Amino acid sequence: MSELLFENIETVSSLIQNKKLSPVELTELSINRIKEHDPTLNAFITLMEEEAINQARTLEKEIYDGKVRGFLHGIPISVKDLLQTKGIRTTGGSKVFEDWIPNKDATSVQKMKDAGAVIIGKANLHEFAMGATTENPHYGSAKNPWNIKKIPGGSSGGSAIATATGMVFGSIGTDTAGSVRLPAAMCGTVGFKPTYGLVSRYGSFTFSWSLDHVGPMTRTVKDSAAMLEVMMGHDPLDHSSIKKSCSVQLNEPLKNLKGIKLGFYQDYMFSGIDPGVKRVIEKAFNQLELLGAEIVPIDLPGIQEALEGLKVIAQTEVLSFHNPILKNHSQLYGDDLKFRFKYGQDQLASAYLTAQRTRNEFIGRTLEQMKGIDALIGPTNVQPPFDIGTMVPEQAISNMFTLGKTPLANILGFPALSVACGFTEDELPVGLQIIGKPLCDKRVLEIGDCYETSQQWVQALKTNISYFNAYQH
Repeated sequence: MSELLFENIETVSSLIQNKKLSPVELTELSINRIKEHDPTLNAFITLMEEEAINQARTLEKEIYDGKVRGFLHGIPISVKDLLQTKGIRTTGGSKVFEDWIPNKDATSVQKMKDAGAVIIGKANLHEFAMGATTENPHYGSAKNPWNIKKIPGGSSGGSAIATATGMVFGSIGTDTAGSVRLPAAMCGTVGFKPTYGLVSRYGSFTFSWSLDHVGPMTRTVKDSAAMLEVMMGHDPLDHSSIKKSCSVQLNEPLKNLKGIKLGFYQDYMFSGIDPGVKRVIEKAFNQLELLGAEIVPIDLPGIQEALEGLKVIAQTEVLSFHNPILKNHSQLYGDDLKFRFKYGQDQLASAYLTAQRTRNEFIGRTLEQMKGIDALIGPTNVQPPFDIGTMVPEQAISNMFTLGKTPLANILGFPALSVACGFTEDELPVGLQIIGKPLCDKRVLEIGDCYETSQQWVQALKTNISYFNAYQH
């Protein structure tokens, strides 16, 4: 029965709707797997066992009464502990909110509940999502399932671990500079950052108002599309929420990539890349071409200035959120966050305004470069995960920029996908990143799905449980 935990959402949903699998039975399987493996991996801060079972019982009764909420009915998922959950503590991965119990769900959480997803628990994260490693000084470091001595990436590290190891079928994560995609890449799963404003951020602790995104983390691209279908939509409680959206369901997936043009800016995408990671990415590029895609070289003028601007924007905006707390509770924060706050305090208002202007100019130039191009491609992570405990506070800001190429999509606000594409010689996962144009989220997912389903080893990862239990060997 535990093999069911590694099936895709569509398969398990069909079993539930045809009354061949009980939501309660599936939820219990998920909880038992968490209890078995989480003491080693530390993917969760809070396990919601009682609440999940009660939720599953309600959903089971609905099935037998002929009511089906949709394809997520009875599917266990986790929620990054940055997002509010009604009646369940929401810590933000920090001691500051260790005992806070919200009276309302985040909009994305509420939408998942309404669609019938079972919320199993709150996933571990880098404190307040402000880091790329998920080394949490308060709730313990999360561990990469492929090598428990290594970081899983961050900040949504617990979400990636829980998904990769069959504890859940997916998780809701957040992404400010790559916090959905980097851990997905480093744990061998899928992470999707939607177009800015497509998914409401209401009920999530703020990192950066103008850079934050909420997105799905799953084992397959199609499962990410299924979660995104439910999560997206205008929310009047989020001022950045957009009203324009259309279905992203992959009901008619691409059979090949003929006619698809993919832009590649080598100077940026391959800068600082590990040779082993580069070999994996080049094989993925070859596969994209075999599927019919045309890879064309492009330029992204002003990219370095824009990325430096991202640092200023993020650290300035996060400080504005935490300043009232810092006055009375600064001792409760981890050392790496204190370094970030110091960086933000040193920024002038003129530097922030210049960074936003530089960003807007860069977005315009990038759209010009992408005329006639469906998406940009490159690695998600350019370095394999490093050992837990080797980071120093001064790396807090630079890690996301040295470990991967994810910040680009955040400064742009464009949709971006990370899909598993292979392993280094040390059997550590590598992610292929696909960045699309604004509101072309479905096209990005289609390209990623076509690539993913063409790879036999990807199919093996979905069905071979022992592969996901590599950390036991």
